[in-house]
Amino acid sequence: MAAGTIPWERVRRAGSKLTTPLHPDDYLRLVNPLWTARELRGRVEKVVPETDDAATLVIRPGWGWHYEHRPGQYVGIGVQVDGRFQWRSYSVSSPPQRRGRTIAITVRAMPEGLLSTHLVSGLEPGTIVRLALPEGDFVLPDPPPERMLFLVGGSGVTPVMSMLRTLERRGALRAGGPDVVMHYSSPSAERMIFREELEALADRHDTFTLHQLHTDTDGMLELADPERGLDGLCPDWRDRELYACGPAPMLDAIEEHVEAHGDRDRLHLERFSLQLGGEGGEGGTISFRTSGKTIDVDGATTVLEAGEQAGVGMPFGCRMGICHTCTLTLVEGRVRDLRNGDEFGQPNEPVQTCVTAAVGDCVLDI
Repeated sequence: MAAGTIPWERVRRAGSKLTTPLHPDDYLRLVNPLWTARELRGRVEKVVPETDDAATLVIRPGWGWHYEHRPGQYVGIGVQVDGRFQWRSYSVSSPPQRRGRTIAITVRAMPEGLLSTHLVSGLEPGTIVRLALPEGDFVLPDPPPERMLFLVGGSGVTPVMSMLRTLERRGALRAGGPDVVMHYSSPSAERMIFREELEALADRHDTFTLHQLHTDTDGMLELADPERGLDGLCPDWRDRELYACGPAPMLDAIEEHVEAHGDRDRLHLERFSLQLGGEGGEGGTISFRTSGKTIDVDGATTVLEAGEQAGVGMPFGCRMGICHTCTLTLVEGRVRDLRNGDEFGQPNEPVQTCVTAAVGDCVLDI
């Protein structure tokens, strides 16, 4: 630390004694809304259209953010829509930059997606959003594998784009670097996110091969077809690290094919939807202490759903176990995480109500 330099954290701790009962953040965010340590925030710097229904949001995070995400990870983003914060997770499409000032996420508007549609067509530059730190294991190893095959469909290209941009920024796609093959399925060329950038990348580097499939005219990828399937597109696919991201039916088919004809340990999948595949609870009576309401539920009903059915004003955000907005205090009893089967039952333990179900009778503080 240079002589005379005072850490901001020390200043804010000292300031808290002068501004009580308010926190220094309450004053700082009046000057700059990104200056707060109570929650991670970011400001939308620009919205860049990619296709008719997709856009890239360039976001400048505020205090508490570290620009060292691993290529392929996702972040949580919370945006106020109609007076209520909505949370979703989106893959970071920009490469990690230690001295960077922005990150980028690329979003496709879904027909039934309130938040995705708002992000693509209704969000103005300058909007302040809430952020959750990067997470996810669908990442590019360091050093990268010598041979890789990317199988992507639709907006599943976004985490892979971060990986490819990282490889190019590091100079890894030059001669002697990893051999990379990418198969990209999309309804049409016009709906291919990053199509021109990917084509230019393939033109610049002999180590990067791009296959495009337009499913509206060419049909779906037939994995087992000797000519149009994996053996025809990439004969040595069994010896490559496989990274697949896209619609659930596509990923299910890839997983089944690789398990039958390849090495499952080489396959890395990224699924965008929440998988509640864990064993449910036994059910029971859930009591909401402050509101005085109770409800009998089965073991597949989440605590959040139970509270809503009982007429309790339950807090929620993403409804996917990401943003923690739904977290309440478990006063008594036990609940089970429907994602992995983990149980929680310590007195006054915080639990995420959107992904947990009752294991017998329990009481929550709301």
